[in-house]
Amino acid sequence: MWLMVLAVVLGIVEGITEFIPISSTGHLIIAGNLLGFTGQKAECFAVFIQLGAILAVVVLYTDSFAGLFNFKRNVQNREQGKPADFSGLKGLLLLFLTTLPALVVGKLIHHAMKEYLFWPKPVILALAVGAIGIILAEKFKPKPTTDSLDGITPRQALLVGIFQCLSMWPGMSRAACTIVGGMLGKMDRKIAAEYSFLAAVPVMFAASAYDLYKTRSLLSHEDVPLFTVGFIVSFVVASIAIKTFIKLLQRWTLIPFAVYRLGIAALFAVLVLLGMIKFTGR
Repeated sequence: MWLMVLAVVLGIVEGITEFIPISSTGHLIIAGNLLGFTGQKAECFAVFIQLGAILAVVVLYTDSFAGLFNFKRNVQNREQGKPADFSGLKGLLLLFLTTLPALVVGKLIHHAMKEYLFWPKPVILALAVGAIGIILAEKFKPKPTTDSLDGITPRQALLVGIFQCLSMWPGMSRAACTIVGGMLGKMDRKIAAEYSFLAAVPVMFAASAYDLYKTRSLLSHEDVPLFTVGFIVSFVVASIAIKTFIKLLQRWTLIPFAVYRLGIAALFAVLVLLGMIKFTGR
């Protein structure tokens, strides 16, 4: 029974935090430590429930993903004198440019990242550093020139991909890094967020598949209920969180999320000092 409660709690944490700029990995590491669910199997569980959050994006943005395989649309646009939109080869190229830097950097530093960064202290630091980065980005961002997915350029897509590499430091938040990258590349806040969701799918799927392959020997049929519940909860909660976040961005800046990050970093630091979060690594 406790394992099912654990799966639900962590599924909720993953679903809420994956696509908003507060760091799902950071929250899962801290939550896992507080709940006493740590180690390689816990890391594998966290990776698996990310797939539930990924599926939520695919379901919510089915038309955008389906358009990527419509190779005739941009040919027709060109014949009619219209600019290419986010579909076919253009859409695939944009996502490739965003995904490539993270794949290259992730391959190079994957082992070191797992050994040195997936612990409470670096996560707490990353939450604070990321918050400061968000505040600076909101203050100094250029005036946006792109207000639709169709208007995204290869240069903007590559810039988002470069910023995405920063999210390999757990606690920085992939959503925060990519949204900030988009805003600094002159996307408006809402489009930067929506492109962040779409760009998450290939890189998160690749990273999750790789991690699951590496840890497959740790799993058994007894883990199926735990992983299934976590996956379903993550999918449902992520679907709600994505819709809510987009609505909030029509009224808010990212500053409230930065303030939350600073507050939660301070709280986690206190919990560490009180011994409620144990250091199990460097």
